Amino acid sequence: MVKTHDELALMRISGRLLARVFEMLDETDLAGMSTLAINDLVERFITHDLAARPASKGQYGFKFVLNCSINQVVCHGVPDAGTIVRDGDIINLDITLEKNGFIADSSKTYLVGEVAPVARRLVRVAQEAMWQGIRQVKPGAHLGDIGFAIERHAKRHGYSVVREYCGHGIGREMHEAPEVMELRQAGQRRAAA
Repeated sequence: MVKTHDELALMRISGRLLARVFEMLDETDLAGMSTLAINDLVERFITHDLAARPASKGQYGFKFVLNCSINQVVCHGVPDAGTIVRDGDIINLDITLEKNGFIADSSKTYLVGEVAPVARRLVRVAQEAMWQGIRQVKPGAHLGDIGFAIERHAKRHGYSVVREYCGHGIGREMHEAPEVMELRQAGQRRAAA
């Protein structure tokens, strides 16, 4: 879905506000906090400090403002008062917010305390793979180029990619076209051509 110049400007505002949420979390010691306490902290920050709306809350009946995926949880972990973040954990916090009718959606992985080298390596390679994909975004490129670059980098370092989830567009709605489902296959078709 193509956005106008004015719509893109409003999306940038939402994106900047969401970046401030992650800046606040960067300064927070997550060790010892429950994932529900992190959820509540983020909700207060979005609603009170940023005067925005947590876009995930109420979406498809979801009761929380973020997804929190610890260690082996791939994505979309649900906040829970009994799930405590511990020293050595890696946790991905997937957060959305809406301001002026436009939604921002992002996530960040945090390494909590003394994280094992194997976990640090996983996070480092995943971030490198993300940047490999981002570098493919340019005029004339195809969606498949992104997935191909990500998977190639992951495999080069002994990892695989998750195939059960897809990417999506964003704007006035949380999940807009395009659905980015066949990144790897499209990239392989282009590489073989």
